[in-house]
Amino acid sequence: MDALSFVAIALALIAIFGGQALEGGSMRSLLQPAAFLIVTAGTAAAVLLQHPLRTVVQAGRMLRWMLWPPRTDTARAVQQIVGWAQIARRSGILALESTIAEVTNVFVRNGLQLLVDGFEPQGIREALEVEISTWEERHRAAARVWEGAGGYAPTIGILGAVLGLIHVMENLSDPTRLGAGIAVAFVATIYGVGSANLLFLPIAGKLRALIEAEVRHREMILDGFIGIASGENPTLIEIRLTGYSA
Repeated sequence: MDALSFVAIALALIAIFGGQALEGGSMRSLLQPAAFLIVTAGTAAAVLLQHPLRTVVQAGRMLRWMLWPPRTDTARAVQQIVGWAQIARRSGILALESTIAEVTNVFVRNGLQLLVDGFEPQGIREALEVEISTWEERHRAAARVWEGAGGYAPTIGILGAVLGLIHVMENLSDPTRLGAGIAVAFVATIYGVGSANLLFLPIAGKLRALIEAEVRHREMILDGFIGIASGENPTLIEIRLTGYSA
């Protein structure tokens, strides 16, 4: 679990509600259902228009990465690959066949299967690079959903502000109804700008960083498989792979 995300969310809430309290404002004034509906529904509509439903669903699934990011234990992976290289050097690549069933990671299992099937290093590289690039593009597209939401939310917030001001102008003759319209106008802007800069854009940035880390991890594994297929010394493979975590 990524405790830093909890800290970040707490700080964001403290910044907004704490600042409101220090200014002597009421917490209830920040809770405007009309403004919330305009910003959330409007932003969701814009995102759904921009991206395919499959990509939006993937973006929702990746949201759990903020608290439970995918694990990339480089040291353990290097140790495992070096162990396979030692087995292949001592007993031949076919000796790795018994280890395939023990591997749960699909990418690693595919690489081992290509090794056991006797493919040339270049063929293994091409096959796994396609798998890496496809995985990366699919997940980057999902991360762009949150980036798009961060771009649309402030504009939708301004739209909510304009709607609130229209309501004010329509009720100038009734002072009792002016406060609600003005509140929607300003709070909608807060919702739009706040959600974009405290949620959507940071989420997109963190997801991109996690994707880059996973891609580097897979490239390291690919490098190890190529070393095994080429018959390289396990010590050389270990030294080279260790450089990925430097």
